[in-house]
Amino acid sequence: MSDTSITMSTGNGLPETLSFHAAGDYHPENGTLLGFWVYLMSDCLIFACLFAAYGVLGREFAGGPTAAEVLELPTVAINTALLLLSSITYGFAVLEMQRDRQRAMMTWLAITGLLGAGFITLELREFAHLISIGAGPQRSAFLSSFFTLVGTHGLHVSSGILWLIVLMVQVGRKGLSSANKRRLMCLSMFWHFLDLVWVGVFSFVYLMGVLP
Repeated sequence: MSDTSITMSTGNGLPETLSFHAAGDYHPENGTLLGFWVYLMSDCLIFACLFAAYGVLGREFAGGPTAAEVLELPTVAINTALLLLSSITYGFAVLEMQRDRQRAMMTWLAITGLLGAGFITLELREFAHLISIGAGPQRSAFLSSFFTLVGTHGLHVSSGILWLIVLMVQVGRKGLSSANKRRLMCLSMFWHFLDLVWVGVFSFVYLMGVLP
């Protein structure tokens, strides 16, 4: 905040000085984090609706393949390990950020991005395989709800990877400023949130669908 004075002429010809406060480039950190928590809660509602839809439609096969027939649990287990490991590596990145070790932090962020990209690659291969055997989203209500739930999560992970790349470029240009640290913490919350959602997807969709 800064004080600014302006001298104006009054109607009787005498000068009059007006003083006021000019707002500077002040950004309350708690406001950003609170706003991001609100966003995450809205995302929780979206996934809650998708889980509820799958709970209702997950057994409606319409004479088509069942979950046990088309879902490959070993591949999904590898995919789950990749995403959970990426959450750990992001935690290491946050620790290095708090120590102001930019190079080490960037290394852990790059590893996190690669693990996330591996997760998306396996997920896209799973979708392509299902479509190739005639188990696309239009085949049954089960497959429609499956593709919608898993695809929405995959879209979030892809957005997180893009966000991660943008932040790495910003840190490379401007260093570990307070603004960049705040953004990295927001992405950390987003990334861990996606891990929690995936645990629910893995348990509710894959385990309950494949295991007897």
